[in-house]
Amino acid sequence: MSDKHLYLSLIPQALIASMLEPKDFGSYYAVGTQVHVQGESIFFEVDPEFRSPDFPFHLADERCMPKANGQPKNSVYLGIYHVLSRIPISALGNLYLVTNDGKTLTLTRGEYQPRVEPKLHLYQEFCPINPMVASRLEPRDFATSITDSTHPVHVPRIVFSELRLGDLAHDPKNGSVDDIPYSNITHLRDILQELQVREDKASKLVLKQVKEGVLYRMVEGGFYVGDQDDFAFYPYPSLADLEDQYRSWWRSAQLSALD
Repeated sequence: MSDKHLYLSLIPQALIASMLEPKDFGSYYAVGTQVHVQGESIFFEVDPEFRSPDFPFHLADERCMPKANGQPKNSVYLGIYHVLSRIPISALGNLYLVTNDGKTLTLTRGEYQPRVEPKLHLYQEFCPINPMVASRLEPRDFATSITDSTHPVHVPRIVFSELRLGDLAHDPKNGSVDDIPYSNITHLRDILQELQVREDKASKLVLKQVKEGVLYRMVEGGFYVGDQDDFAFYPYPSLADLEDQYRSWWRSAQLSALD
């Protein structure tokens, strides 16, 4: 499959073979014929040598071929159910963030360093579930907790980002919310205050689903994928870099948030 790519889409969840390069695939997937509900798209590039009997890879060889007019084949779906949990984290390459008008930002893996000082966290989950969750747990501990099969509520693997809380991360009762756009701030304050005092509860649901889509402009730290055995961190650019090196993508992400 040297002339083909494997992509693990998170919105919606799918394993897709394509002849398109990542940025072309991102544009196609966001504004082409495969428009999805939330507009934005997030996907990993998967090691093209990855194989598993869980997926019909023969279809990639049979169908992922140039069209009659010579144009590359956009997509061949190899799976749409329980895909994330069946592809090892070690096979995941770069992570691509796509705005709803098709601009793509590439994130590469980085070294994860947990923060020393305790703080409250807010996470937006993307796959296989997509709520917003508040937690006392650092990202790696959060991934380990939510994939623990001994817990009544768990998933086999999770992909999520951390969102900015500003002053609420340390003072949920009185902290300023001048730059916090989340809906129902009173509800968020109450949940964060509860987590501060309840030692028996490390995380709590804030929203069942984020109706605004992917909150790119509020991402802090980066994106994470993890389970009981493995974990990967994809650092998000600093605001200075977003405004300088990635200005076109950042402007598109900001405009998307205003739609």
